[in-house]
Amino acid sequence: MSSVHAIDALAARAFAPVRAAVEADAIPGAVLGLVTRDGTRAVHHLGLAQRAPETVALSRETWFDLASLTKVIFTTTQVLEEAAKGRIDLDAPLTSLIPDYRQYHADCWERQVTFRQCLGHDTPFPAVAPLYTYGQDPETLRAFILQREWPKGPPVYSDINFIVLGIALERLRGRMLAAMDPGWGLSFAPPADACAATERCTWRGRVMRGQVHDENAFALGGAGHAGLFGTIDAVLDFARDVLAGAGLAAETIALMRSPVRPTRSHGWQTPHAGWSGGDDCNGSVIGHTGFTGTGLWLDFERGRAWSLLTNRVHPSRHVETGINALRRNVGDIVNAN
Repeated sequence: MSSVHAIDALAARAFAPVRAAVEADAIPGAVLGLVTRDGTRAVHHLGLAQRAPETVALSRETWFDLASLTKVIFTTTQVLEEAAKGRIDLDAPLTSLIPDYRQYHADCWERQVTFRQCLGHDTPFPAVAPLYTYGQDPETLRAFILQREWPKGPPVYSDINFIVLGIALERLRGRMLAAMDPGWGLSFAPPADACAATERCTWRGRVMRGQVHDENAFALGGAGHAGLFGTIDAVLDFARDVLAGAGLAAETIALMRSPVRPTRSHGWQTPHAGWSGGDDCNGSVIGHTGFTGTGLWLDFERGRAWSLLTNRVHPSRHVETGINALRRNVGDIVNAN
């Protein structure tokens, strides 16, 4: 069987549980793509990009709110690329780029947090905070984030880690994240009428389509933890280049795979019991998910990657869609072949 036929057959098998979830109305729509290191790919899609207030069919060209895939595709990649150029020392504190961080408290723990710790979610920051409830002025919110006394706790997966990494990138480059080019045909400002809808937001009073679902990223006018949009082919283009070592520093790709702490490399997750990539991943796999229903996993040993993009939060996040089990089911099929 040729590589093209093999990858298409694998994609078809892996899409079977996705098809069942869409046909059972558990999720509005989904697209699954597989790509190899040499660029061979297969894509399957089904369902709706939007259910309400009107129905819109989903296609291969539909843009998705990638949510926390922003952390790995954009922020991690950009920070590691700057480190490879010698412009960021990963073991230096964030104050090397944000000297005014907690500027009234020279001995506070926040001023000791390093870039590497943030990438590995190895900090005392809380998982999340409703920052948008403090206002919508982006500069004032940034100042609030940098000057507030954060509650200190055990290391957890935290949006705050990547919000402050995003602010550090803005300081380094002298422009807002939303003005930066993420590459690979990805965007922070997608064509709204080509996007999959996410939630009907009670705060904003409308179904979100083409604007970021995450309230904090919206209020900040762009942030390091969420806000990136892409089509399945844009996500697969990124994955292909990482697998092939194309267009990125070798140090960047090595650190994506290098552990910071158990279950986490620089930015990415690594295989562990119950994780999103399935039970039979080899040790070379890295992956990540996004709250809106997205995910990307890269298998360096086999030279292939897969991405499942859904709009499972449309029209509400407060519904059980089975997305966690679906991701693992897809991963189990891919890993078994």
